[in-house]
Amino acid sequence: MSGKRVPGDGWTLILSDAGAYAAPADIRDDAEGIAAPVPGTVASALRDAGQFDAGNPTSLENVDAWYLCDLTEEAGKAVLHFAGLATIAEVYLNDNLILASTSMFEAHDVPAMLTGTDRLAICFRAIGPHINKTGPRARWRPRMMRSQGLRLLRTTALGFMPGWCPDVVAVGPWRPVSIVRADETPSNFAISATLGDDGVGILRVSFAARTPPDNLRLVCSGREVGLSFADGRLHAELVLPDIMPWWPHTHGEPALHDIILRDEQNERVIGRTGFRSITVDRGHDGNDFAIRINGEKVFCRGAIWTNADIVSLAGERTEYEPWLRLAADAGMNMIRIPGVAAYETNEFFKLCDELGIMVWQDLMFANFDYPANDESLWVHVKTEVEQFLTANSASPSLAILCGGSEMFQQGAMMGLPERVWKGSLATDVLAELCKGGRPDVPYVDNSPSGGALPFFPNAGVAHYYGVGAYCRPLSDARRANVRFAAECLAFSNVPDTGTLEKHLPVAPSHDPRWKARVPRDAGASWDFEDVRDHYLQELYGLEPAKLRYQNPERYLAFARAATAEVMEATFAEWRRPGSSCNGALVWTLQDLLPGAGWGVIDATGQPKSAWHALKRAFRPIQVVLSDEGTNGLDVHVINDSPVSRSLHLEVTCLRDGRQVVVSGKRAVVLDARRSITLAATDLLGAFFDTTYAYRFGPPSHDVTVARLKDAEGGDVVAEAFHFPLGHMPALHEATIEAKLSKDRDGAWILQLSSDRLAQSISISVKGFRVAENGFHLAPAFMKQVALLPVARMDPESVPSGSVTFLGTDHVTRF
Repeated sequence: MSGKRVPGDGWTLILSDAGAYAAPADIRDDAEGIAAPVPGTVASALRDAGQFDAGNPTSLENVDAWYLCDLTEEAGKAVLHFAGLATIAEVYLNDNLILASTSMFEAHDVPAMLTGTDRLAICFRAIGPHINKTGPRARWRPRMMRSQGLRLLRTTALGFMPGWCPDVVAVGPWRPVSIVRADETPSNFAISATLGDDGVGILRVSFAARTPPDNLRLVCSGREVGLSFADGRLHAELVLPDIMPWWPHTHGEPALHDIILRDEQNERVIGRTGFRSITVDRGHDGNDFAIRINGEKVFCRGAIWTNADIVSLAGERTEYEPWLRLAADAGMNMIRIPGVAAYETNEFFKLCDELGIMVWQDLMFANFDYPANDESLWVHVKTEVEQFLTANSASPSLAILCGGSEMFQQGAMMGLPERVWKGSLATDVLAELCKGGRPDVPYVDNSPSGGALPFFPNAGVAHYYGVGAYCRPLSDARRANVRFAAECLAFSNVPDTGTLEKHLPVAPSHDPRWKARVPRDAGASWDFEDVRDHYLQELYGLEPAKLRYQNPERYLAFARAATAEVMEATFAEWRRPGSSCNGALVWTLQDLLPGAGWGVIDATGQPKSAWHALKRAFRPIQVVLSDEGTNGLDVHVINDSPVSRSLHLEVTCLRDGRQVVVSGKRAVVLDARRSITLAATDLLGAFFDTTYAYRFGPPSHDVTVARLKDAEGGDVVAEAFHFPLGHMPALHEATIEAKLSKDRDGAWILQLSSDRLAQSISISVKGFRVAENGFHLAPAFMKQVALLPVARMDPESVPSGSVTFLGTDHVTRF
């Protein structure tokens, strides 16, 4: 339900000891208060007042928080709508208790009689005593959570996971408070949009009404139908032949259509929707997990969402949009909201609808052994799931519903039998709720699940950290036979120099402030910086500790390059034709604090080297090289787009990073959403030891470059690089030329060329974000990089910056 929001700037927050005030009338007249925007949290109000630092958070678990607001609404009947109260809340109107809530994830509608001079008070009781309750005995206890009583509360795990996120506990009216008048136009619509195999869309709409209106019509995509009245609701079903379907943006157009109610005088847009079918293909062996959209298999790639702002628990479009646009710009077509986070608002899903990003939605259950017989808990669960599904009933981006995260895995890893860890909560209760609310969306019991043990990656849905936390070689990405990685590739990703200088100006690794921002698993003797350093040494043969103290800046450059290379190489393996993998989501999209966190975007919204690597790896039109040992080098060309493409493929082997040893080219015509594999020998015309597997004498080359060009315009669509001897022997002292120019629209372009191969180019431009970074630059090739202003610029000002690359301290300035 929506209505007129209670003014967000009209609230006062008063903190007190737990239990100090039983009711609003008990609050002392001299109690000190601060302004508290709503929606928001206690932490965000304190932050606005300069009294809270997320990097060193004040504990809010053992205080009561009172939100007070004087209403100026006209007298009369109304409904007070509370979209989300975190977490143990009492609501008073004129000192009368009108609501008690114990779930952060439920919305409430409370009928009220307003007098015109009303005071609304919400008390958020201290959560500490509640999370310290033991409840029924748990069969397992996840180490990652610092409070086992969390399993008894319907609240987010954010703030309760040491090493994963700061201890910022959700307290306050994190979602809007609104006033709805009884005579206002109804807005609680039930909307369903489906697409049949024949391309026919079916739109169903219903909503409560007192009486059947005259000549009301449902309109969509140029067609309309009348509404019928039954059992206090208006209903309509509209058949739409040959409707333009919704696609993830990597595979087509995310087409959306207005849903309109029209009578003889007026028309009203009640929402937008898209028509698509989503199914899960389990493959010939029943162990596969591939998502088909409108009948086409889609390789899903993206990242795990954490939160737009862990302090305020942001829910507005303007707060979501920068993150989701960066996700789309990187070629991501799926975002997963994990069970350790929180439900996002309808504005999140609207943006994903528009951007063509599918959403994998975990329900908010993670790791714990939830009490299966607690009826009081399941009443809240039923309400939260039904409300969430109703709020997003028209969203085509909602692609997967999942019973939660790592509940099966936790029990199984502790050696418990399947009958214990595979509980009915995920397999039955939540499954039925999801089927009833969104039957068009596939349901997954838990993430991970599906194999002989839930954490085995060779069946169903995996959380794959073989390459990553378990420090397996890059070849393990193929050996593990991953079918779908709902999580993968967690590293301590280093932000760029500008972010570090402004927000974390300390020495890398061993300064306590640096280490406090490095993620880790509770109880482990290592952290994710150790994981990154492992791959730095594997790729470049350098000793990270020695490099760090001898040359910290060079260490950070190699650290950024290492995670980028691992991510790009792993996705190259998974996207090649013949791979068992049907999709993978990186842990995580964004950091919660500035530092070397899991995010591929830092907490200030700036992309890291890993984001740029994923942008290359996720290109819809892609070329990939795979080392097949004595079978040579394979070249894979992928076309995820909805149209056929005419392309030119070139393969060149270089000695010393500049001398052409052998090369070949071929015209390629690739149908829509199809891929091909070619042996490099087919392009080169004769045997050449591209992988240096036969070792007949000294190696003849140190890099192979594959380049894919558009056949008509000649523009470079994608590049791929293979280092038969490893990355280190291919580090060269190159001479970079950098020139500024403008495109036809007046935007700045940086043109780069090199006399030799230069690895992991790093461009820094004050006041600009570069569209590409961290790429390899081959000789005899002009690379054009768009410069994107981060703020309004003087049109007469000329950008200035620097270009560096791995293996040298040489700086090219422009």
